[in-house]
Amino acid sequence: MKKYYYLYLLLAITVCSCSNAQPNTTLVTTSSSADSVINSIAVDTTYKTIHIFVALCDNKYQGIVPVPAKIGNGQDPANNLYWGCGFGISTYFKNSKEWKLVRKQTIDSLLLERLIFKHSTNNFYLIADAYNGKYIEQCTKDFLKSSAGQRKDTVMINDRTVGIAGHAKLFAYIGHDGLMDFQLSESYINSDNRKRDVIILACYSKHYFARHVKQANVNPLVWTTGLMAPEAYTIHDAITGYVNKETNEQIRTRAATAYARFQKCSQKAARNLLATGW
Repeated sequence: MKKYYYLYLLLAITVCSCSNAQPNTTLVTTSSSADSVINSIAVDTTYKTIHIFVALCDNKYQGIVPVPAKIGNGQDPANNLYWGCGFGISTYFKNSKEWKLVRKQTIDSLLLERLIFKHSTNNFYLIADAYNGKYIEQCTKDFLKSSAGQRKDTVMINDRTVGIAGHAKLFAYIGHDGLMDFQLSESYINSDNRKRDVIILACYSKHYFARHVKQANVNPLVWTTGLMAPEAYTIHDAITGYVNKETNEQIRTRAATAYARFQKCSQKAARNLLATGW
């Protein structure tokens, strides 16, 4: 299956273009991104956070039918199919009227780029991380650990200490379904009794991710039952519903409507592909 699902994706590829008030805080236990250091940090709770984990498309290191070399280089975020192309996370959200880019960061050889956006009208920050495509397994693990509350981190935005990873309200994974290629032996059991929301846009994500997130006690807003193109318009519109406090079904409908429009398929087909809940 893994060697054929990108044949569908190839049909979908678009050309790559390339306040003075004191904030509310709460004292939380936070681990570093390496999951090894525990600290008590006052996290600003004025803003809610959404954290997107993107495994960059990679011809060399992922079990996919190769896409054109320029957009399939998992070490080049600027031109990558899932990041810098017209329907990549970076480009699409930068062009959105709903989100304003606050900061762009280069982190290290694992996390090649981080973008921080602020919602134009609501108290939400969105953190999007571009993982080196070579390390898709680590990206998947970081997403799962965060969804279970096992991995927590913070980021400074202006004078605010904002909670990310396990501190976020909503998590999303975007990219190739690496669980088609490798097995994970870890258990992702909820560590703090918080129920988190997740979106997983990868081929057959409900089938492959369900057993890993079941014990994490997550609320699956949108995941997939078949082959799909995990491009940014789907998650963008799903997040619009989430920020507006819509129901799971309303969020699914937004995602399906966007997918049908851009993929030129029927609404019924898109709804059959994009599921919600268990």
